[in-house]
Amino acid sequence: MVAEVVGQGVAGRAKALVVLCVMQLMIILDGTVVTVALPTIQRDLGFSQAGLAWVMNSYLIAFAGLLLLAGRIGDLIGSKRVFLAGLGLFTAASLLCGLANSAEDLIAGRFLQGVGGALASAVILGMIVNLYPAPGEQARAMGVYSFTAASGASIGLILGGVITQTIGWHWAFLINVPIGLAALAFAVRLLARQTGLGLGKGADVLGAILVTAGLSAGIYTIVQTAEPTASLPRTLVLAAVSVLLLAAFVLRQTRVANPLLSLHIFRRRQLTVANVVVVLLFAAGFGFQFTTALYVQKVLGYDSLTTGLAFLPAPLMNAVMSLSIAPRLTVRFGPRTMLLAGLTAFLGALLWISQAPVDGSYVVNVAPVLAVMGAGIGLAIPAAIMLAMAGADPADAGLASGLNNTAQQAGAAIGTAVLATLAASTTSDRLSQGASDVSALRDGYSAAWLTAAGFVLAALVLATLSRRE
Repeated sequence: MVAEVVGQGVAGRAKALVVLCVMQLMIILDGTVVTVALPTIQRDLGFSQAGLAWVMNSYLIAFAGLLLLAGRIGDLIGSKRVFLAGLGLFTAASLLCGLANSAEDLIAGRFLQGVGGALASAVILGMIVNLYPAPGEQARAMGVYSFTAASGASIGLILGGVITQTIGWHWAFLINVPIGLAALAFAVRLLARQTGLGLGKGADVLGAILVTAGLSAGIYTIVQTAEPTASLPRTLVLAAVSVLLLAAFVLRQTRVANPLLSLHIFRRRQLTVANVVVVLLFAAGFGFQFTTALYVQKVLGYDSLTTGLAFLPAPLMNAVMSLSIAPRLTVRFGPRTMLLAGLTAFLGALLWISQAPVDGSYVVNVAPVLAVMGAGIGLAIPAAIMLAMAGADPADAGLASGLNNTAQQAGAAIGTAVLATLAASTTSDRLSQGASDVSALRDGYSAAWLTAAGFVLAALVLATLSRRE
């Protein structure tokens, strides 16, 4: 079902884990490395404030919508072939993004990056679970993975700031080309060839089209509400199209011989709740980073380089927590307790920064928030993933892996769209009421942070109720 990795001893498994996490890091980095460059990209390519979110969302939507199909194709023709094809497409698309001279070119390139990222990333979680089936080892491995997934986003902000300030935003994409080529060389050497089930087993291409189109329509419905041309009838029509497409996808999964998503998996309550929590957690996390980077630049007045460096407390605390403390606590107290603790810390961080003033201080209003958020994420993400994977039957490990990856990326896309749009619309309303530019921006970001806090609170309630069952 997934690619086998050369070497099955302790050293072989460790090398495999490093390779998998390096690949995932590269994909995650690209999802956020451009965040601090967004004001420069907006100015150079003429994006609107709400349309700017599509630099992120065009990537995330393709990634989220195609993960399930990518995993299924891996089952059919062999995971290594799909992985290498995705990594190659991701690298080529990065070159296209780096050479983009218009908003349309950049969005198209980002969408292709998302397709390549989905192909390359689809089986990683399932491979880690198969490599480390014992609870203690799996907790440590998931700690490494969650550090890659969570801190990779923050590291991307730092790297993006350095690149934008020194050599220009185009290189935030072009730097992927040599890294991608090196990653391809290592993948060819370290991943063993696998024979798939055969194309005769079928892949639900129509299902993938329906779920991707439905998600895209839903995200666009949210984003376009901040545009001057938005209207209630138009918004309702777009929302109805999204719902109908997603409903058609669900209906198809109940009737097709080889479904993209076997709905029986949702009978496992723990798996279902854990994946909903993952959606809410990633929606809050990615939306938080998107709006906080803009707050630091547009309200506090930081340049791209300083903005990137300002996010350093998050990956540092995440590393300490997810790589060292969280695995030991998880073994002792269990993943549910760690999930509740992490969500509580993240909620506190969001409520804290929502009160940041126009003349806020980095030391008081930003740095402590990033540190607490990093610690909370370091506890919550590995715990949520472990609960999701533990809730699946062994025969559904690949499906559970693709579903969890889809939950992560769908949450990131939805969160970025919702919070960016809410911030833009709130800012516009405050400006129309006579507020200053900086004050209106701060109010917009505060509204976004409070909404993110609502996401985390909902996840906390779900996790608490699930614990009582």
